[in-house]
Amino acid sequence: MKKYYLSLLAVVFFCYNSHAQFFFDVEVDTTWLPETVVMPPSPLKYQVLFVGQSDKVQTTATYGNAAGEALAKQWHDFIGFTPDPDSDDLGWVSVNHEMILANDSIGDGGGMTVFKVRRDPNTDTLEIVEQILSDGRSGKFFNVDFVNTVGETGMNCGGITSAYDGRIWTAEEWFRTSNGSIYRDGGGVTDTSDFTITTDLPGEFAGSTIEKYQNFNYMVEIDPREAKAIRKQYNWGRQPFEGGVVLPDNQTVYLGADATPGLFTKFVADTPGDFTRGTTYVYKHDLNDTINGNWLMMDNMSLDEMLYFADSALSRGATMYNRLEWLTYYDGKVYMSETGRDNLGTRFVDATAMGGVLDYHWLEPVRARHPNLEAKTDGQVLDFVEAGFFNDYYGRILVYDIATDKVETYLDGGPFYEESPEVAAYPNKHLTNPDGLNVMVVNGQPYMVINEDLNGTSNARVPAGINNRTCEAFLLDMNKSNPTVDDLVRISIVPVGAEVTGAQATPDGKTLLLNSQHPSTDNPFPYNNSLTYAITGWDDAVAAITSIDDQVTEVEGLKFWADHVQRVLRTNERVDMALYDVMGRRLRVIRNVTEVDVHDLQPGAYIMKAYGLESQKAVGAKFILE
Repeated sequence: MKKYYLSLLAVVFFCYNSHAQFFFDVEVDTTWLPETVVMPPSPLKYQVLFVGQSDKVQTTATYGNAAGEALAKQWHDFIGFTPDPDSDDLGWVSVNHEMILANDSIGDGGGMTVFKVRRDPNTDTLEIVEQILSDGRSGKFFNVDFVNTVGETGMNCGGITSAYDGRIWTAEEWFRTSNGSIYRDGGGVTDTSDFTITTDLPGEFAGSTIEKYQNFNYMVEIDPREAKAIRKQYNWGRQPFEGGVVLPDNQTVYLGADATPGLFTKFVADTPGDFTRGTTYVYKHDLNDTINGNWLMMDNMSLDEMLYFADSALSRGATMYNRLEWLTYYDGKVYMSETGRDNLGTRFVDATAMGGVLDYHWLEPVRARHPNLEAKTDGQVLDFVEAGFFNDYYGRILVYDIATDKVETYLDGGPFYEESPEVAAYPNKHLTNPDGLNVMVVNGQPYMVINEDLNGTSNARVPAGINNRTCEAFLLDMNKSNPTVDDLVRISIVPVGAEVTGAQATPDGKTLLLNSQHPSTDNPFPYNNSLTYAITGWDDAVAAITSIDDQVTEVEGLKFWADHVQRVLRTNERVDMALYDVMGRRLRVIRNVTEVDVHDLQPGAYIMKAYGLESQKAVGAKFILE
């Protein structure tokens, strides 16, 4: 790791001109030698593990083609982790591919890649393990075989890692309504002939013939150890699934659907660990049944009811949400990202006409955005949402308390703006469209990891004049009561154009795995491809990253924080800043910022000039990277 030192020269460069006229010299005098202040090295280490369309995956014999290898698909999304208790290796990493492509080696449709990792004893980072599978495949990266086991797979988005034993399910998200929608002009699933189900699930499934598109949009269990699919969970219903979580009892599964309306469902197995037999329910917040509480029982033995799950559930009064994406569990509560959607239109209107109902958690965010509704009844507020008048730009994190059987808002997105502020007025922390979600436990302390996936750029999702959808990952100390956006700590930013997702920690709490999905192809390699990356060192970092920054140095009223964990220099006001090399030649200018990232600089000495936009003071600074 590089070591970071910071030194500030307590000299004010007197400025006669206003900020609008202020400029940085092309060269500066470097004969002065200020006192040095050390910025300690960051405990966090970053590494790229797996790159789509660059790394090759080992394939099975598919569509009559021999086993071999092929370039991995792109659009990495969900990351699952399966521990290996029988060796010194950490375990298996499972990565979804949301991109749909026709591929004679990997299989048409979506896809999934698995690989095994262990911890390097010298660096504590991860290294990929060479494997030989029982089907004869050998190498580092393995394509999950869906074609020869359960039929092709669809848009592989979110999924489930069992908290009990690391069993993995992948979610076939984007809902398909016809064979044309999976065929995609020959670029998707090319075989659209009727599909006959082969399964070990009881009920009307085995031997039934359905249209090919109806074999998509399920949770699909896979075996990461052998890189093959096991079964599609027809008994959990056909929905645009994204997230889910298996509770530590190894019996209860909670599921979310990425739709408007999206439904909150659960499956309770008859026997722990056997998810082929059990009862499927859908949440209805106002049911109050004496036996099942707020859960409506569905007939998961009926092929027809499972194929048309949402229609059946809504007709019976199921509760509606606005795009339920990832789910996670901690200490008796299930957390869900309700990512939001602009312009609800008639989606809730049509679903309400079928019988669906809206939850009470809408009341607070709607009244906060629309003060004129403050005096309206709860029913009138919900009517306002149902009619499509509420634009849910930012979304939120919901929490379902198993003990009370109620869903409430845990963390609202925002802060809200009618119009996007300029960069200089943009808030330091802003949460937009939470998507990937998980809990990382470090040294016994729980932290929620929240990933963004921007639905758009208007209404302050990015500053005015900014068009790209660069997304951020945040850390939240779950010991904080009534958390707000101000409690978030940004821990990662993905390259331009990418969504950050995955959010999977290793069981030892040292490493966080993340995906950078569909970045701009104009980025340099490998950041022009979807990729899986690891951030290691959280066992040493979280105490510092969630507390006051390490060093504060004040120069004529302008304060600087040396944040060694995130490798940034922070200031107490917005500044314009110029960086120079030791020869005094200007290297770069950064304007309207409260922090400057220095992790990309090469080791050596640098000079900085900073101009406070509020104080209108200019100061000199020197920092050294070892």
